[in-house]
Amino acid sequence: MDTTPDELQRIITAAAEATGHLADTTPTERAQWLTRIADALDAAADELVPLAAAETHLPETPRLRGELTRTTFQLRLFAEVLADGEFLAATVDHADPSWPMGPRPDIRRSLVPIGATLVFAASNFPFAFSVAGGDTAAALAAGCPVVLKAHPGHPRLSDRTGEIVRDALTTAGAPAGAFAVIHGVDAGIAALRHPDIAAASFTGSLAGGRALFDIASSRPRPIPFYGELGSVNPVVVMPGAVRVRGQQIVDGFVGSFTLGAGQFCTKPGVLLLPSGHDLTDALAAAVAAVPGQRLLNEHIVNGFRSRVTTLREYPSVIAISAPAIDEDLLAPTLLSVPATDFLAAGEALQAECFGPAALVVEYANPVELEHVLHQLEPGLTATIVAEDTEVDDVRQLLPALTGLAGRLLWNDWPTGVTVSWAQQHGGPYPATTAPTTTSVGTAAIARFLRPIAWQGFPDRLLPPALREANPWRLPRRIDGKRD
Repeated sequence: MDTTPDELQRIITAAAEATGHLADTTPTERAQWLTRIADALDAAADELVPLAAAETHLPETPRLRGELTRTTFQLRLFAEVLADGEFLAATVDHADPSWPMGPRPDIRRSLVPIGATLVFAASNFPFAFSVAGGDTAAALAAGCPVVLKAHPGHPRLSDRTGEIVRDALTTAGAPAGAFAVIHGVDAGIAALRHPDIAAASFTGSLAGGRALFDIASSRPRPIPFYGELGSVNPVVVMPGAVRVRGQQIVDGFVGSFTLGAGQFCTKPGVLLLPSGHDLTDALAAAVAAVPGQRLLNEHIVNGFRSRVTTLREYPSVIAISAPAIDEDLLAPTLLSVPATDFLAAGEALQAECFGPAALVVEYANPVELEHVLHQLEPGLTATIVAEDTEVDDVRQLLPALTGLAGRLLWNDWPTGVTVSWAQQHGGPYPATTAPTTTSVGTAAIARFLRPIAWQGFPDRLLPPALREANPWRLPRRIDGKRD
């Protein structure tokens, strides 16, 4: 059942009341919370995984069990972030009467929790980008209460996961109001507009994310909205790579764009091949060998069918493999078009197709390839498949590629986003609404923190991260030098 207005108000009021309590907790305490949640989810795997499979049509093994492992791993990784302490960016400038700009006061800067955070769960990752997913882990690690808007594609799983998270937090000593789950479109919009919500995050469609972004931006007091929206994730294949390992490229690409029935935000949707590549038959055979799969829900099925129909009906598009799209089990679709027509078509061919479909774009020369890259909408990833002998040719493409995506891959495939310290999962709009941030990896915590400088304060009033004795033993910058 959808969350009622009265219940929503109670939940957000509790989150607002918990904000100060969470901000006063230590990184060590919050690390213990995250570890407790991870342990509880692992212990409930045999209950949660079948529930997820029943609601999403995703296979239990290896997909859902692997995704649950990823979820608990990232919770524990954020516990390591808290133990490390660098995330607070604690900086101390002692008073200096001889400072070149004139006498400098004592000024100290660190990051603090931004406040109660609204997280919109995703449909395609019922664990890793959902109730106890990366956004929830990052926000709790930062010290922010979380109001989790469940995705309607897996409501029973969301409720059960939410119960486990709340119980684990309560057992670990977290304050009441630290976490709650809400349901319903109206409840999500009302929560986003609520003055006690200080930030929001979202993973989903471009249309839905943009609508929510506009709401967050048009509030009387706008708030940060971290939306991960759409991406075509182009793959550029250089001529030398085609000559040396054409079949390997075919197998890798087909495996990547059909993985999870093409329902990954990093699915490579455009394959840029040089004219005369002679891989059409191999691509057709590889695609035909992939069995049909069920998509997550009827809404996604309808969107996929509509988009594929639009692509197939464009005059210069030809089918490499175009099975029927009215079946319950959808086989992958692969189409092809010359780069000149791709450029002329604009959004008609360039917009994302969420599901098991991709478009081969054949470029005649390096200049045409560069034109395509400059016209593509920015995204999450861009991949280069090339031989080492083609490094100089690729170098000419780097300005276009770096302007196009937040993660560049060399001879690899974009599906499968590891959770690590160096990961970047974001990109220029429309990939994300905040291109300076990431939603995967340890740097994701920065979205839910804001800086405060303390000038001239007595030591006993400073937050522990900035006190002279450094009681939390944090890495800090002191008078411009790393401590």
